[in-house]
Amino acid sequence: MSDVVKLERHDEVAIVTINSPPVNALSAAVRRGIFENVKTAAADPAVKAIVIACAGRTFVAGADITEFGKPPQSPGLSEVISEIENCSKPVIAAIHGTALGGGLELTLGCHFRVATKDAKLGLPEVKLGLLPGAGGTQRLPRAVGPELGVKMVVTGDPIGASEALKNGLIEEIVEGPASGAEAFARKVIAEKRPLRLLRNDDSKLAAARADRTIFTNAAAAANKKNRGMNAPLACAEAVSWTLDVPFDEALKKEREMFLKLVADDQSKAQRYAFFSEREAAKVQNVPEGVKPRSVERVAIIGAGTMGGGIAMSFANAGIPVTLIETGQEQLTRGLGIMQKNYEATAARGGIPADAPAKRMALITGKVGLENVKDVDLVIEAVFETMAIKKEVFTALDAYAKPGAILASNTSYLNIDEIAAVTKRPQDVLGMHFFSPANVMKLCEIVRADKTAPDALVTAVAVARKIAKVPAVVGVSDGFVGNRMLAARSKQSEKLLFEGALPQQVDAVVTKFGMPMGPFAMGDLAGLDIGWRSRKDRGITSPIADALCEAGRFGQKTGKGYYKYEAGSRVPVPDPEVEKLIDDTCRSLGLTRRAVSDQEILERMMYPMINEGARILEEKVASRPSDIDVIWLYGYGWPIYRGGPMFYADQVGLKQIVERLQFYAKQTNDPSLEPAALLKKLADEGKTFASLAKG
Repeated sequence: MSDVVKLERHDEVAIVTINSPPVNALSAAVRRGIFENVKTAAADPAVKAIVIACAGRTFVAGADITEFGKPPQSPGLSEVISEIENCSKPVIAAIHGTALGGGLELTLGCHFRVATKDAKLGLPEVKLGLLPGAGGTQRLPRAVGPELGVKMVVTGDPIGASEALKNGLIEEIVEGPASGAEAFARKVIAEKRPLRLLRNDDSKLAAARADRTIFTNAAAAANKKNRGMNAPLACAEAVSWTLDVPFDEALKKEREMFLKLVADDQSKAQRYAFFSEREAAKVQNVPEGVKPRSVERVAIIGAGTMGGGIAMSFANAGIPVTLIETGQEQLTRGLGIMQKNYEATAARGGIPADAPAKRMALITGKVGLENVKDVDLVIEAVFETMAIKKEVFTALDAYAKPGAILASNTSYLNIDEIAAVTKRPQDVLGMHFFSPANVMKLCEIVRADKTAPDALVTAVAVARKIAKVPAVVGVSDGFVGNRMLAARSKQSEKLLFEGALPQQVDAVVTKFGMPMGPFAMGDLAGLDIGWRSRKDRGITSPIADALCEAGRFGQKTGKGYYKYEAGSRVPVPDPEVEKLIDDTCRSLGLTRRAVSDQEILERMMYPMINEGARILEEKVASRPSDIDVIWLYGYGWPIYRGGPMFYADQVGLKQIVERLQFYAKQTNDPSLEPAALLKKLADEGKTFASLAKG
């Protein structure tokens, strides 16, 4: 018998307990243990019912995804589920924590399910570019109905115990999972309840079988945000088989679809992203045993868009935070905007009705930097100019207690220079949040030259605590994300001079899978911000400057690279912009040409990859996967493309080098010459992924 699964008998009830920390994943050893112990209990004449429970903090939280791509080991999960389902004695799943993926599929093979009140149940395989491969697409809709079934399978979002009870996924909410399930088992024995085999129960499918639109409408709603993704469509199709394909045949089709998706590039990219996110939280070049500092009190400096968003991130995680401004008027305005944001989210059903009051109660507004004196972490979010940052950090150095971490939210500026104005450079680092900070998941943690290792791991731990994805980077102009974005921005502007139009460039970028193109993004952010910054630095950008001089600042003025109808955020191509571009190019003596979509795609993506290679050369990022995490969670890179460095490996580094060399020559732009690392890897027939393997 397996060491990770134990069998005990409490007179007529057998308890099969899985104990494979940390999340009781369905490894080969766990599957074998369940299979053998259920078989043993079923054969014991003294046993009248079987409970499957888990030790530790959770029920089975999914498959062991480290086994993906390896030769399958017997028994497979479907075999285990079949053994449970066909057992002549009632089998009860005792759920606590999370029953996810294969864990939920395991419970769906049981005849009854009970759960603790805080349990979560779901099938998140779609988030790895897959579908449930052990009957989940067929049994779940039979348990909860095809409408909720397709929503759960297509979105991958779990439901809580109360919703599971209401929809028939569980029979009872219990206190202790194993003891509660045991008591339920005795009730089943006493009442001689018939076994419920979901495979044979089509009662909840009848309405959708009679009126197919019930299912198709639910599937369309669930798939609303899945542009360009294969797995959600496959999930919806698989759930639809419950309406017209016999159960055993549907199981075969589900398995075939699962294997097809496992081999698909999109799923490979999504699984890569899953592991990369976890890898990014491991800080390199930190001595073993370094522990984070205690952070109980946090202060945010600046109640503007960024400061307010960061404060909301802490409140959303249930962490009290002090929001500090230089004047009462700015503070009141900032707190008012946050209140409105919360109320709007509650009105849309995004958070409970009582959440705005609860979350705002965690945010204390104060005027004056002296209010940082008792906090453990200060995050500065003031104007993006070095002079103001230095002024703030000089004051923080005077007021903050020894050992407090002083973090800047700067998106470009040199943290070493900021740290130098303090007497505690070891406590200074960057925590670069992305706008809107209460929504965006990324936090670039900037390690300065003198940042102490324990300060660094503290920032990473805090970011994770507030549900952000941390990625540690070094000091560099724009760090990683904005530095790569600058390489793309340069090319997008040059393409306008050469013959492309904003709508053509944006269409290529959004077709690739990005949420918006560079010109629509510029209009959203406000073109006047870049214009003012260029003026300060004595830089010109003829087309962008001409737009601003004409009062076209983007969405805020109803006109930018596009025009916007009153009250609309939808960009509409504007003939006036085309004329402005033509006139500007003519005045500069430039002849425009037709630019192909393929050229646009290559000039949008390859220079960023090239800059990523330089970032790796300079050790501003430790791993190619860290760069990908930054782009996935900070810039909306489509997850099914894995990130720019993963995408580069898919395209082939040799091809990228050749095209960069071609464009460098064609456009007389030396910045497009391939980075030394990129060229070396291409010449050796290697990939960026090979760097992680040493």
